[in-house]
Amino acid sequence: MRESFNEINITPLTDIFLVLLIIMMVIAPMMDQQGLKLIVPEAVQQQSTKEFKTINFVVTEDGKYYLDNSEVALEDLSTVISDRAKTCPDGLFISPEPNAEHGAVVKLIDVARSVGVSSVSVQGG
Repeated sequence: MRESFNEINITPLTDIFLVLLIIMMVIAPMMDQQGLKLIVPEAVQQQSTKEFKTINFVVTEDGKYYLDNSEVALEDLSTVISDRAKTCPDGLFISPEPNAEHGAVVKLIDVARSVGVSSVSVQGG
């Protein structure tokens, strides 16, 4: 009668762990030497002499549009923006109030794009 096998031979497992340890010891110093060598330019103060001419709109919380502190109706937006775009070629600048509806801002951007304004900026806050 044959005796049952009750022991586990861990020698192959130990060999594998030792090989992995040696590999990691060889590779680890190489990983520290790799990296991107970046040359970061120094910040240079440039004074901008160009003054931007933009159409400045404010979008209120209740969905109203204001241009130079005067309210503009939704129906009149396209004509007002197209008239102003002739004298303000740098685009449209939108300053929404903190709780302004996203849809009102998108409507203003859509109207501006439809009349040919290519540059639209929205002030974040």
